[in-house]
Amino acid sequence: MQPPIEMFRGHRRRTLEAMEPGSAMLLFGAHHATRSNDTEYRYRQHSDLLYTSGWTWPETAILLRPAAEQQTVFFVQPKDPEREIWTGIRPGPVGAVEGFGADEAFDYQELGSRLPALLQGVHTLYYAVAEDADRDALVMGAIRKARRTARRNGLSVPDAFIHPGRILHELRLAKSDDELQVMRRAAAITVEAHQAAMALVAPGVGEHELEAVIDYTFRRRGGTGPGYTTIVGGGENACILHYVENDQPLRDGDLVLVDAGCEFGWYTADVTRTFPVNGTFSEPQRELYQLVLDSQLAAIDQVRAGTPFNELQDAAVRVLTQGLVALGLLSGRVDDLIADQAYKRYYMHNIGHWLGMDVHDCGAYHLEGESRPLEPGMVLTIEPGLYVAPDDDEAPERYRGIGVRIEDDVLVTTGDPDVLTGALGKTVAEIEALCG
Repeated sequence: MQPPIEMFRGHRRRTLEAMEPGSAMLLFGAHHATRSNDTEYRYRQHSDLLYTSGWTWPETAILLRPAAEQQTVFFVQPKDPEREIWTGIRPGPVGAVEGFGADEAFDYQELGSRLPALLQGVHTLYYAVAEDADRDALVMGAIRKARRTARRNGLSVPDAFIHPGRILHELRLAKSDDELQVMRRAAAITVEAHQAAMALVAPGVGEHELEAVIDYTFRRRGGTGPGYTTIVGGGENACILHYVENDQPLRDGDLVLVDAGCEFGWYTADVTRTFPVNGTFSEPQRELYQLVLDSQLAAIDQVRAGTPFNELQDAAVRVLTQGLVALGLLSGRVDDLIADQAYKRYYMHNIGHWLGMDVHDCGAYHLEGESRPLEPGMVLTIEPGLYVAPDDDEAPERYRGIGVRIEDDVLVTTGDPDVLTGALGKTVAEIEALCG
């Protein structure tokens, strides 16, 4: 399922309204990524272009010009009956106009020849300079040609460049009601997938089997698949933050950490749960798990409009540091340990990140040198963790090799935090009830 095309048209209207007078914005689609030899990964459009168009096919560029009569110009793959036999139906330029609201549309191969005229009268170009040498050459060549014409007609040509993210990434940060509806669906599918993994877990089951049931649930429920590479780390593997091999058997007495999120309608969820392979936490596991949960709840409670982003981390760090002292993993005064960042021995990442079309979504975390205050419509993850390395001789032996992370997706509202993934249990009792 894809969101309604009107949602993307609305994004495009807001983008045009935010652009400077006398400017244009040029966006390119993502390249195909080679998997092996002559095979490619399933195509995923660049999120900025997707946000402004809803266009999911490769070989695409979009030019936005707020002052022009034809404000939106698409350059897309042409209709090609022979290629469509192999790779699927293409909407082509006609489809871009009729189905996606382009004012004009041309074959992608015409971009270089048509761009010089389209840039006449534009002095500022929103374009991601220095990200792709071939595209830079095309754009600079078009500007050179436009400049020659400008000597005769006196019209301006681009002489200033601004990254499109200056506008788009701020717009993408605050989610509309349509976007939130899609994200809630992604969250609901993700909750079901984690529940399926917990129901399957048992000693001897493979990490890959949990990944498989998660991916199956994502696709079965209409998602496009995982929004990022799924992490299934059993035992000591949970202490590797981005462990993705997922090829080991799960052992009796270990925990397994699962970090997985469904992409639905081009928006992704991002959820982590840690649970016992045999269905019951050991005492050391329960102690670390409860500490992480307490820190997560403290941070979630801070997800309120006006709260600076860094205060979420501060809330989690204080709870974690107090607990680490109580459990004998750290020693000293809590305030001193926080000031010295002693907690980073066991909690080395931040509290979370923006969430949307990308799992680590765009948007600044600081404004004018200060931590950014939260605003209604922002969606972020809250994901504290503790990771005690198996070879940490300074840690009590009972905790060595245990990794725990708990992560939920939270919407900033005008009132209390809205946990989009709150339907997935996370207390010790709820987790044990879900397992096996």
